[in-house]
Amino acid sequence: MHHHGYLWTGPKARFDQEALRRPPHPEPPPADSRPELVQRYREVAAAFPTSDLPPLETAYWLVKPRSLVRGTWPDPWAAAAWLSDRLTEYAPRFASPAQREVRHLTGLVTSAGERLASGSDVSLGFYLEHPSYLSLAVVMCDPSHELRSLPCPLER
Repeated sequence: MHHHGYLWTGPKARFDQEALRRPPHPEPPPADSRPELVQRYREVAAAFPTSDLPPLETAYWLVKPRSLVRGTWPDPWAAAAWLSDRLTEYAPRFASPAQREVRHLTGLVTSAGERLASGSDVSLGFYLEHPSYLSLAVVMCDPSHELRSLPCPLER
């Protein structure tokens, strides 16, 4: 078992493109569906695995390009330390002054470390100045996990 870290920052309007942030339905639309529906399904099916946008479900970061992995750690607390470093780096740009407070950030990192140590994924998001958005995620990668059938990005 190990953990992969992901970071995305960009315009809030791009982050809001939810169709590109959700995996396509496992079954394509029926052949007799409206052509625009079939075309939209094809576009989403092709774009989702290659898009750098954060997925709506954190675990789906694992199907994204390997180049998006910002770090890999066998120890969950090392992954939490990476989150801490990123929060420290971006905190001056947080739109909300309350989210910049050290006690708040320390609590987020402690909670993240505990969740990672228990086998959960962690996803954090923050509005930045200039209507931008920051998404941070750490995803557990354990192919033997009964609920996780997604491939490890480092093994593809």
